[in-house]
Amino acid sequence: MNYVLRRLLMFPLVMLGVSVFVFVAIRLVPGDAITAMLGTESGLLTPAQRESLAAYFGLDQNWAVQYWRWLGGLVQGDLGLSVTYGQPVSQIIAERFPLTLELALLSMVIALLIGLPAGVFAATRAERPSDLIVRVFAMIGQSTPNFVVALLAIYVLSVGFGTLPTMGRFVPLTEDPLGNLAQLILPALALGTAFAAAVTRIARAAMLDILSEDYVRTARSKGFSQGYVIWRHALPNALIPVVTLSGVEFGYLLGGAVIVEQIFALPGVGRVVLDAILQRDYALVQGVVLFIAFNFLLVNLLVDLAYAALDPRIRYGAS
Repeated sequence: MNYVLRRLLMFPLVMLGVSVFVFVAIRLVPGDAITAMLGTESGLLTPAQRESLAAYFGLDQNWAVQYWRWLGGLVQGDLGLSVTYGQPVSQIIAERFPLTLELALLSMVIALLIGLPAGVFAATRAERPSDLIVRVFAMIGQSTPNFVVALLAIYVLSVGFGTLPTMGRFVPLTEDPLGNLAQLILPALALGTAFAAAVTRIARAAMLDILSEDYVRTARSKGFSQGYVIWRHALPNALIPVVTLSGVEFGYLLGGAVIVEQIFALPGVGRVVLDAILQRDYALVQGVVLFIAFNFLLVNLLVDLAYAALDPRIRYGAS
């Protein structure tokens, strides 16, 4: 409990550092926020109108004043107002994040269902032809960008089956579960393929180390079946590197898979951030990046706690 409390106390400091970084970084992007917001129509503005817009959005103040005002609202739970959507940033995140969360979970499930059994299978048949085949496919999967897998999937569906995945309007899970699954299965497969390959390689390497341990040989000498030794004794101890990799990947996916969301026209968090950067929507970029950073911190904390659950030898806060 003391360890968890210390980690939670670090959250505000990390978030403060992230807030400063993203606040400065987005303002270093070349271009004018008002011009990016209005496009060609910005050329029709008079100097007085441009100054009025700058004052309305608080862009006429220096960076220190802008940051202090934004930080003051942030402490009160106000992430600001998006100039692109005309809505509070917190509302936009609440609308877009469920899609990203569902896509991340589905991608993780697909990757683990493929990667873990493949890694264990390869490790138990080390240096055999079947092991080589698994390793080759894992290398191919890990070296193939997810957007290439997404484009190939669309090509196969359109040319081979004369159909295309549903794009544009997102179908919520509560509204139509089957329609929701049909809409997200291809993006999840595209994201999960490369991650499944990484899980396969990590699981294989970890299992090879564990299978050479004395307690595994002892379990075999007691007459336990091969499957029991692998899944009951070896695999739980080989899961720590897999959990580490999964935590990093899940945090990345919660930040939005920008290219895949763009290809399948999914209104997720990643696509919102991309549009906000292009539109110089400072409040939206700052709010979403801060939300993504919080997700990363939370996922890393849960991963550290999972270590202790998987390996009783790990104890946090012990003297």
